[in-house]
Amino acid sequence: MPLGFYIIMAAQFFSALADNALLIVAIALLRDMAAPSEYEPLLKLFFTLSYVGLAAFVGAFADSMPKWRVMLISNTIKIGGCLMLFLGTHPLFAYAVIGLGAAAYSPAKYGILTEYLPHRLLVLANGWIEGLTVAAIIIGTMMGGAMIRNDVGDALMALELPLADTAFEAAVLVIGTLYLIAAAFNAYIPDTGVDHKPLKSNPLYLIHDFNHCLRLLWRDKLGQISLAVTTLFWGAGATLQFIVIKWAEHSLGMNLSQASMLQGVVALGVAAGSVLAARYISLRRAVRVIPLGIAMGVGVIAMVGITEAWMAMALMVLVGGLAGFFVVPMNALLQHRGHILMGAGHSIAVQNFNENLSILVMTGTYALLLMAGLSIDIVIGLFGLFVAGTMLAIKRRHEANQREFDDVALLDEHSTH
Repeated sequence: MPLGFYIIMAAQFFSALADNALLIVAIALLRDMAAPSEYEPLLKLFFTLSYVGLAAFVGAFADSMPKWRVMLISNTIKIGGCLMLFLGTHPLFAYAVIGLGAAAYSPAKYGILTEYLPHRLLVLANGWIEGLTVAAIIIGTMMGGAMIRNDVGDALMALELPLADTAFEAAVLVIGTLYLIAAAFNAYIPDTGVDHKPLKSNPLYLIHDFNHCLRLLWRDKLGQISLAVTTLFWGAGATLQFIVIKWAEHSLGMNLSQASMLQGVVALGVAAGSVLAARYISLRRAVRVIPLGIAMGVGVIAMVGITEAWMAMALMVLVGGLAGFFVVPMNALLQHRGHILMGAGHSIAVQNFNENLSILVMTGTYALLLMAGLSIDIVIGLFGLFVAGTMLAIKRRHEANQREFDDVALLDEHSTH
């Protein structure tokens, strides 16, 4: 891989690291403010609003100028959101601004790979980016959990960071530094020299073009299956973040810092499952992993009744492993179909729209269930049944498609890594 690829990876790692650390700190801030518990999943909802609302525009914006510049601008927006949190803005609104930066960042970080690297390295490069993002989730979540501990807060205050009068402010300053490091790497990403399309001034044209791509991918027999699976996965994964925190506190007696470590264990399982899938599952065999999504839903239901920490950690590794093993091949299949049907940039915008709309719906539903006063055990049961039932419906849909025409036989027999 050329040096520029490693600079792209470093920029993505530090930006994602800060996103995930800040989520835990923002949850702690909400609790310090004595905000209602349903505000916590709303953090993710506010974060993803931009992904959905601006899906028709961020792809065109990313293609209108060099990708390194788009990434730098987007990361600067994230720094602005972090500064808002430092200055006392409500965490929901500050995290929404960070989501705006993330929505613009995503098409650029994937789009630059198609411009910078030869086609034979694209799947490998995407694998590295996804693996590094999982690592950022694990480390960032644990980092955020550590920074809200009293002893770590005291250590941060002992550093006498400028303008930081509280441990929370010191933690936000540290996370802001991570965004600054990412911005520094953004500035050194090489210009690929690719011609860029001027940004269309008519928003109706962009919306029409996006809607055309959206319909195209959902009508494709393999595209609809892979898109349905990844859409469900990201919505379920985002909701599971908050379910695990609530469950760990209710059933295991853990505090927020300890529960965030349990989140890291789930991500560790996802990473392990992803590696195994990349090693053993070919593109043609990608759809065979769908039953593992059903098993993941059943595994979530098994959370009910567990009260021992070691059993909880083992189950979280298993659930994460099943998730990683089935989503990586389906993601590779989705990228393959999207590239053929409409090109990488438009495909990423469609994928982001669907996945983040799923996050909005599922985290919003979770917040409503909490507001309705349902116990966490009932919520876990409903969540697990929904995931397993939806994956079963997707499996049957694919089998019906295959009876009409064997699209899978047309796929190349290559590994997803």
